[in-house]
Amino acid sequence: MNGKGSVGMEGEPKGLEASLHHLLELHHHKSLVLTQRTEKAKKDAIRKTARVSDLLVEAVNGGVHESFINQKRIELEIRALAVTITRFMKQTDQWLATTHALNTALKVPQLTFLHSSFLT
Repeated sequence: MNGKGSVGMEGEPKGLEASLHHLLELHHHKSLVLTQRTEKAKKDAIRKTARVSDLLVEAVNGGVHESFINQKRIELEIRALAVTITRFMKQTDQWLATTHALNTALKVPQLTFLHSSFLT
């Protein structure tokens, strides 16, 4: 209508454009912040997952290592026991041979003594 009225009408679209532009910038900024937070959370989750994985591997390997050491100790003890058993078997055989020889030695004179005592 008058110059003032047209300026007012023209001013409104410029204000609306500015508001829309401001909303777009705000949305873009918030979108960037959200993307950055998401990336940071993703990297943090990957890092923590890797740490958990490392801890699990260490726990399993620790158990395996301990089992391996125990197995080696048991094998050494088995070898030592086998040597001891072999030594005891040899000693037992020697004792058996000695007692058998002693029994044989004692029986021969007894039989001779008994035989001669019956004859007289």
